[in-house]
Amino acid sequence: MGQTLEDFVVIDFTSELYASLAGALLGDFGATVIRVENLADLREVDHDRDGMHPPERWNSLDELAHRNKRSLAVDLADPAGREILEKLVAGADVFLTDLPAATLEEQGWGYDALCRLKADIVLARGSGFGPEGPDRDLPAYDELAAARTGVMPTLPQPGQPPVYSGVGQMHTAVMLALGIMLAIHHREESGEGQVVDASLFGGNMYSQSLDMQAYLAIRDDRFLEPLSRLDSGNPMSGPMYPSSDGRWVTLAMPDTGKYWAAFAEVVGLDVADARFDSHEKRCGESRLEMMQLLDEIFRSKPGSHWKQALDAKQLPADVIEKYDYPASDPGAEENRYILNLEHPTVGAIQSLGFPIHMSESPAQLHRSAPSRGQHSAEILKERLGYAEPRIRELQADGILGHGPAT
Repeated sequence: MGQTLEDFVVIDFTSELYASLAGALLGDFGATVIRVENLADLREVDHDRDGMHPPERWNSLDELAHRNKRSLAVDLADPAGREILEKLVAGADVFLTDLPAATLEEQGWGYDALCRLKADIVLARGSGFGPEGPDRDLPAYDELAAARTGVMPTLPQPGQPPVYSGVGQMHTAVMLALGIMLAIHHREESGEGQVVDASLFGGNMYSQSLDMQAYLAIRDDRFLEPLSRLDSGNPMSGPMYPSSDGRWVTLAMPDTGKYWAAFAEVVGLDVADARFDSHEKRCGESRLEMMQLLDEIFRSKPGSHWKQALDAKQLPADVIEKYDYPASDPGAEENRYILNLEHPTVGAIQSLGFPIHMSESPAQLHRSAPSRGQHSAEILKERLGYAEPRIRELQADGILGHGPAT
């Protein structure tokens, strides 16, 4: 069974998780992704550490961000190293990076320079704040982009500091991969390459689409103020109630007569109770009384009881799980959202899997994240036709890095 992107070559010149993850997503569906690590930059890091460079260690985020890639470690400050990258670009479809646009121009990797190597190249860039405007060259840090969205103060309880949710990077990674695919499709139709930009600012805004879009529609500052969990308009949708074992029950039921009847039966309330027998009372004059009563009711039994009872009535509600839940959830494994793997150096591991299901061309794990320069010789030999003596010469001169094979 073939894969959708098996004929595409991506040069991955990234260092940040969100941009690197976009390359991994393309590799999941068959693209040849060559991760380029600049030995000149790495030596500067070593120098800053007084020459003390710790050995590479297995890193779970690296495993996610660099799976299905091959690693080329090369000194781009040396003309021979730069020539290697230029030859690779000439045979590639996509140049993926998270360097600022100004830095790319300074180093000779701007779009016009890339087009001289490959006329229809797609330059895909993960940025901090987008390709236009006064902040286009600011550092790409997710925390700073999240702070700009205005959403962080709405997440905590009143009186508590803003909450950084950390979800913007994942949205940006998926958007960057999607943008690359749209650019590839456009190229096949028109023969033209282009520049794709997906920013952490945009990714953070789209990660909070419900809040952002609602605010843009109603322009109500009250809407974006942090709310107590007992300040929700509908006691059956939004509030979270603690159970006797410390787990929280979250509800997502519209306030309708159908849901109210079934819900009242589960929690032991009288469906005809005069305090709660209409939508106006449940969500208006008796709202707080009902929520305080539900708070007491849910505290009387463990979360497992409530999950079973609510599921039996097919009510949209659940208990809030901890991180260990997806790791053992059979549905997460069957859908390949979680992968159980045997890593070549650390043994049995679990890793996040594939968020996209395709029936005819599914994502596949071809290789674990490589060590630095693990495939340098292989890439030069197979893709550029370099002979063994030349490869050994480049390695001996420190221009080409090499790591252990697996």
